Amino acid sequence: MSLRDYLKQLGSHRSQGRNLTSEEAYRAFGLILEGGESEIRTGAFLTALRWKGVTVEELVGFARAMRDRCRMPRVDGAGFVAICPPHGGYETQPPLDVAAGLIAAGSGARVLLVTERCAPPRRGLTAASVLQALGGGLTWDPSEAEAWIREHRFAGLCAVGMLPALLGLRKVAQEVGVRTPLSTVVKLIAPANAAVVLGARSGPVLGTAVEVIQTLGHSRGMAIQGLEGGVVPTLCKRSRGIQLDGQHQLPMTIDPGDFGLQCEADAELPLFMPGEEGLGSGDNPALVAACGDVTRAVLAGQSGPARNQALLTAALVLRAAALVPTLADGLHRATESLDSGAASAVLESLCRAGTL
Repeated sequence: MSLRDYLKQLGSHRSQGRNLTSEEAYRAFGLILEGGESEIRTGAFLTALRWKGVTVEELVGFARAMRDRCRMPRVDGAGFVAICPPHGGYETQPPLDVAAGLIAAGSGARVLLVTERCAPPRRGLTAASVLQALGGGLTWDPSEAEAWIREHRFAGLCAVGMLPALLGLRKVAQEVGVRTPLSTVVKLIAPANAAVVLGARSGPVLGTAVEVIQTLGHSRGMAIQGLEGGVVPTLCKRSRGIQLDGQHQLPMTIDPGDFGLQCEADAELPLFMPGEEGLGSGDNPALVAACGDVTRAVLAGQSGPARNQALLTAALVLRAAALVPTLADGLHRATESLDSGAASAVLESLCRAGTL
């Protein structure tokens, strides 16, 4: 079957079409990834999924099609966790997932941060922006990521390096210009043996996200409705999440007030300079540099919302990786990592190795 056939299955109206099975979704996305379909037809397929709404079975099929064509890092043993924030990045918030990942690595976790830079249609600030501002640190080579995790317990890995076919899809996403299920699917690129910390958007999608993670074979994971669909919770109110622990899905309420971390406002960039027309904030050199400054300040011990959000996010990562029994224990361990200099030491070891 061609992608045209699967488009007919989706239909031109909600009442006329049907959902794809997991196997159909696998084959359809495989056709796209193998480059045999036109950009127009691929864009039509993604748009049809947007108005129809994507199901658990479809997401699982899409993710398996990607994973079967990926070069994944191989990291064995306990404490391995993949942080999967939105590849489109943030428009109003600094990406604190790098600081959180370094703090978790300083606490003993082995962290793979899967990211992209300026991914459309949003083209916002991402972990890749932070690593760029720090002098590099993002690799396109899964083997290099393995080595970094083994030696330094942290690696930022570009998703395109694992799956080059994403480059073509980025062009389609740019042309479509609106968010499609592709924005969700790319966050599911992660090694099957890793605990997964996944950012989810607001609305009734948490259960879907965790069910997809579980069906893909992960025994541990967490979906968090963080800021702008990311993994970083707000400090102004409660955030929702669901933890996957073996066969159990455990609802979570993340209340910063329970840990003395609540603030009137979340972390903000120290400046905002709109980019040129048609460019996203991730294209703005001043904003990219500011992201690096925020992360350096957190690692240097500067108090404030950025520190609190990074600590809370690191605690969630440690809990998802089963390195701590409770979120409170995770926060205690994350604070020790930051205040003792262990988190900064991870970054320094990367610098000495010439990765940054």
